[in-house]
Amino acid sequence: MNNNSRRKFITQSALTVAGFSLLKSKAFSKPFANDHITGIQLYSVRDDMKKDPAGTLKQLAALGYKDVEHAGYADRKFYGYTPADFKKLLSDTGLTMLSGHSSLDGDRWDKSNNNFTDKWKYTFEDAAAVGMKYVISPGVDENLCKNEDDFKWYMQLFNKTGELSKKSGITFAYHNESYEFNHYLNNVRLYDILLKSTDPSLVYQQIDIGNMYGPGGRAMEYLKNYPGRFFSMHVKDEITSSTHDEGYESTVLGKGVIGVKEILDYAKKNGGTKQFIIEQESYQGLQPIDCAKEDLEIMKKWGY
Repeated sequence: MNNNSRRKFITQSALTVAGFSLLKSKAFSKPFANDHITGIQLYSVRDDMKKDPAGTLKQLAALGYKDVEHAGYADRKFYGYTPADFKKLLSDTGLTMLSGHSSLDGDRWDKSNNNFTDKWKYTFEDAAAVGMKYVISPGVDENLCKNEDDFKWYMQLFNKTGELSKKSGITFAYHNESYEFNHYLNNVRLYDILLKSTDPSLVYQQIDIGNMYGPGGRAMEYLKNYPGRFFSMHVKDEITSSTHDEGYESTVLGKGVIGVKEILDYAKKNGGTKQFIIEQESYQGLQPIDCAKEDLEIMKKWGY
């Protein structure tokens, strides 16, 4: 699996749009109408969203999805729509969008002004305008992970972003990729340093149980070692692959090696996890929308 596939996609989406121009579980309960919510990360149907956002959202709603998570914000637009227009599109389709992915890189801080860039500030203003509750950064800026001093400064930027986001009524969060599990500083895994360096009240955590698997991370271990830290989960299964960086690629839930249901049940019962976001990035010859249908059917059989 590419360490930064989603981060690269978000960056490329920005260029495309321009061309078209923690605490315990109680802290996480308010945005969820029931005891949990099941949604889909729109990166799962990224090509469909690029071609026909409105039609794809209607298809997902027809399949039974109630919530989506974006990976398509750029130039103050969501998949080419203004926040107001995309909010209306979601409403007309019967969907909510509680969360979305926008990358926190080092260039979000303007060192000359000792402040965040306007572009980064707008991310949270627009998230609030479209009705989101969480802005989630997928992966780390690898340029800031080479030495202890740079990484310490970077973690301070995470905490400062958590303070910034609150001004717009948004909670900031982090989503793991794979890089954090096979890179170390002073013999300590980056992901563990990140979890210990970020303030749980300022930086929430979304655990991706698939991304970590190839480089040796195990979701159950982290759920047990950091109880209550993961308000959200990317629900993903993995099979071996000779074409992906970490030796694995995602597949339809229940067909891989992760042991997904056991992890889900533990996270819901013991970990304070309230949001379960389906994500499938590889399809083994199937159509992405068909995988989305099958994934949701399996989640429903499992009680989610």
